Amino acid sequence: MKLTKEIKIALASIVGIVTLFLGLQFLKGLTGFSNDNTIYVSFSDATGLSVSSPVYANGYRVGVVKSLNYDYNPHGKIVAEVGLNKEMRVPRGSRAELASDLLGNIKINLVLGGDPLNMIAAGDTISGAMEVGIMTKVSEMMPVILDIAPKLDSIMINLNVLLADPALRNTLHNVEGMTNNLNATSKELRALSATLNREMPAMLHKTNGVLDNTQQLTANLSAVDVAEMTAKVNKTLANVEQMTQKLNSNEGTLGLLMRDKSLYNNLNATAASADSLMKDLKAHPKRYVHFSVFGKKDK
Repeated sequence: MKLTKEIKIALASIVGIVTLFLGLQFLKGLTGFSNDNTIYVSFSDATGLSVSSPVYANGYRVGVVKSLNYDYNPHGKIVAEVGLNKEMRVPRGSRAELASDLLGNIKINLVLGGDPLNMIAAGDTISGAMEVGIMTKVSEMMPVILDIAPKLDSIMINLNVLLADPALRNTLHNVEGMTNNLNATSKELRALSATLNREMPAMLHKTNGVLDNTQQLTANLSAVDVAEMTAKVNKTLANVEQMTQKLNSNEGTLGLLMRDKSLYNNLNATAASADSLMKDLKAHPKRYVHFSVFGKKDK
């Protein structure tokens, strides 16, 4: 049988449609011929959850949400049909949590129970709830953030006004100058510290020498006989006092010279006569001295 051009086009179209369907299912995480195990998760609130949302266990993807159904019984639960890898075993006591990433995508995290012997069977239902994570806390904080936003706007306006103030620039310039001065002072202190470190041993040596001299002087002073020295000083003072008394009395030559007025006058007269004699000798030396080269002449 020879295939006509029209039949070939029809077959190619069918194959394309099937391939497109299977590709879409694969991209969603579903398979058209899946033999995955199916379990059900019951949520009170499944906001954000959708068909093809991924299912994780311990951070690894193990399944996908196949469908979402509303349970119209009085409880009003949302039941998610979850297809799990056929090798995945879910212990009894496990639960499911809805989690959101930073981009807002919703996923299901399976929190596995601790009983490794008893597993739930295909078609069983486990409970689900919202995960109290970072995004949930952020959502709870949104009213507070919205309330703070106007205040932040006012703060930013005041901050812009403050930054535009020339006084702030001058202050920053002064701070820069102070920092430079502090750096210079720090360098000088380091240099002074280095100088002190170099000269300190010599200074300590000199100080030790001074202390040694002081100790020697103290030892010498301790060796002095203070009583004997005091006695000698007292004796010397007594002699000075005795000499002073003799000078004040008419006894002795010095006493007479100091207290006898007539002797003073005679000495003055003698000095005056001697002075007159010297003047006459200078004026008329021939009266007192006669020189002759050829001998003495007769008068």
